[in-house]
Amino acid sequence: MKLPLYIAKRYLFAKKSRNAINVISSISVAGVTVGTMALIIVLSVFNGLETLVRSIFNTFDPDLKITAAEGKTFIPAQASLSMLSSVNGVACYSLCVEENALLRYGDRQFVATIKGVDENYSRVTGVDSSMWDGEFTLMSDQGRPFAVPGIGIANYLGMRINFITPLNIYVPKRTGKVDLDPENAFIRNYIFPSGIFQVEQEFDSKYVFVPIGFARELLEYESEVTSLEIKFEAGAKEADVQKEVTNIFNDGYIVQNKYEQQEIFYKVMRSERLAIFLILTLILIVASFSIIGSLTMLIIEKERDIGILRSLGADNTLIRKIFIFEGWLISIIGAIAGIVLGFLICWIQQKYGIVSLQSDSLIVKAYPVEMKIRDFIVVPLTVLLIGFWAAWYPVRFLTIKYLKND
Repeated sequence: MKLPLYIAKRYLFAKKSRNAINVISSISVAGVTVGTMALIIVLSVFNGLETLVRSIFNTFDPDLKITAAEGKTFIPAQASLSMLSSVNGVACYSLCVEENALLRYGDRQFVATIKGVDENYSRVTGVDSSMWDGEFTLMSDQGRPFAVPGIGIANYLGMRINFITPLNIYVPKRTGKVDLDPENAFIRNYIFPSGIFQVEQEFDSKYVFVPIGFARELLEYESEVTSLEIKFEAGAKEADVQKEVTNIFNDGYIVQNKYEQQEIFYKVMRSERLAIFLILTLILIVASFSIIGSLTMLIIEKERDIGILRSLGADNTLIRKIFIFEGWLISIIGAIAGIVLGFLICWIQQKYGIVSLQSDSLIVKAYPVEMKIRDFIVVPLTVLLIGFWAAWYPVRFLTIKYLKND
């Protein structure tokens, strides 16, 4: 094994009689380097974007969410809630009521989603840590209700927490008869904001949090809820807790974890990641054709050397290994250089954020990058596999002409 590798290194780094071989070899190394670097950078950016999106969703999405399998609302049985509290791994839960409503603030109107939540909601999610102004307070000590809208809604309506104008909320009556007067078709109530949250544009322009009692009064509900949201204890096993909660609420309910709540989004992101990986791998395959060209010309140039090696007792396997090792060395050098350059570029982006995002709606200003060991294993293996094929093909078919008794 040492002799073929030694000769392959001499062939690779020694000056060739034909300058074109040197040029093609350099192009081969450069092509593998750029392809490897691109794979490392793109996969790291996808990792960063996925982590960023997860952090955004974690602000609103609970660890488990229970909804009705049929219909919009349900009344949770007290026995089921008691059993839920005793499940090992469940820290707390929150009752929620969600419905679309018309908001009016002064002369401006906006259609949004009011979400009535109880006092445990800030423990179930992290929305209280995303306040742009004020505090996440839904009920005063005197029992006065407050609202917490997103900054997108607040900006559109011109709302701030220190203004004295109330926020009017209109919801269609559930049991009302048809009336020509639009005022009689809606239930209206007003509330003052105590804070404004900011997470991401989609959420900031959609939700207004209010006390669950206030929401039920608007919607003419008594004990109904639209969802039951659960927070896990630290170190809890998600699959085990979800299975136990599903057994408690039986078949009439849907119990979703964080992935299932945003299943379509995560599937699309993973599909995009796989598609990009395959496209860049295809580019690497195309770039590897230069390795085939380089080895083809080298085999032709070293015809005399092949004859000398055979006269010295070298068999066909040893001679083939020499050229296969040379092609593989090109891939190895390119892969190492690409990994180092990819790591440096990702590290610079992580530390200094040179490439910025052209959006004011996100909580980060630069492209997020997260390097994972998995990518630094999969990418080199892919490059070396392609490099081995690119070396094996010309050696297998082109050396037949020069190797007798094959």
